[in-house]
Order: sequence, then C-alpha cells, then structure tokens
Amino acid sequence: MRLALRPHPHFPSAVVSGIEVEAELRKGGVLALRYEAIGAPHGLSIPGQAAPGRADELWRTTCFEAFLKADGEPSYYEFNLSPSGRWAAYRFGAYREAMTDVEVGPDPAIVVETRADRLILAADLETDSLTELGSSGSWRLGLSAVIEAGDGSKSYWALAHPPGKPDFHHGDSFALEISAHERT
Repeated sequence: MRLALRPHPHFPSAVVSGIEVEAELRKGGVLALRYEAIGAPHGLSIPGQAAPGRADELWRTTCFEAFLKADGEPSYYEFNLSPSGRWAAYRFGAYREAMTDVEVGPDPAIVVETRADRLILAADLETDSLTELGSSGSWRLGLSAVIEAGDGSKSYWALAHPPGKPDFHHGDSFALEISAHERT
C-alpha cells in the first residue's frame, strides 16, 4: 500500500513537498518499507555514508521511522532508519517508558537512492523476533520522518499528528492498522 505522510503544521519544510511511503508485510515476517521524500534532496542535511549497523540518536537529523505495536497493547517497537545506512530498534513498555534496545534478526538492509527530485530510502525489517506483536491479530503502525534542511531547520512528517508538538510515540500516530494475516 502507498501512503502519504503529512508535515506537522507548525514545522513545514522548505525543501520537501511531500513524503510517500510504501509498506508491505511479506511472508517470513518482513515489513518492507520504501520512503520517498519529494523535493530538493540537495537542500537536505543528509548524514554521510557509514558502515551499516546500530546507532543511537539518528532522529537528530534526517531519519525515517516506523513504530509497531499489537492492537490494544501499551508496549511498542520503534525503528530508526538513517540514509547513512545506520539503524536503531527499541522496545517501549508503554508510552515513552521502559526503553530497551531490541535485537532483530538480520540487520535491516537499507538502500538509499538520490534522484534530482527525491531522496528514496528502502528497508526490510524482520518482525518475527518482535515477540509482543504476536503472529496473529492486528498491528498498529506509525510511519514518520524527521527531515533536516541544510540550514538546520527540521520538519516532522507522520501519517497522523496528535494535537500540540510533534510526537511520533503518541497513540494517534499509530494510524495504520495492518493484519498479520495480510502477509503476501
């Protein structure tokens, strides 16, 4: 499915006009994501390539994110995916509480492409090791992005924003329902 992220109304972007995301739950528990930030990639602050691997605080600059939880459960998982090739995965016991690093199967393979009119980041996330999601039932998914312009200004994009400041952890941001039975 192809979805459009919306910018937070108080933090518009001068360099990105839209962000589209394709999300597909595949056999084997793989959540395939493809983010396309449409606009002027030369005007973005994009972290330089790094050796693939885990890193913290990726959200401080241009970063694409996915939040997953079992429908009705307080605990959730957060993935941060950087154009540098770095990634992070965390588990929260409840809203912004009890954060721990999560061990995932193979490291997410992040592929980045820069075109004249867009920045594309694709990643496959292995979800079978995320035991609290369960293998049946419904999941709630929040898709988001932090976009930093070359001048240091940031815009915050999500499927839905709660009232007030940007907050991708808020329940309103988990706007997409996906069934574990919808694996292709």
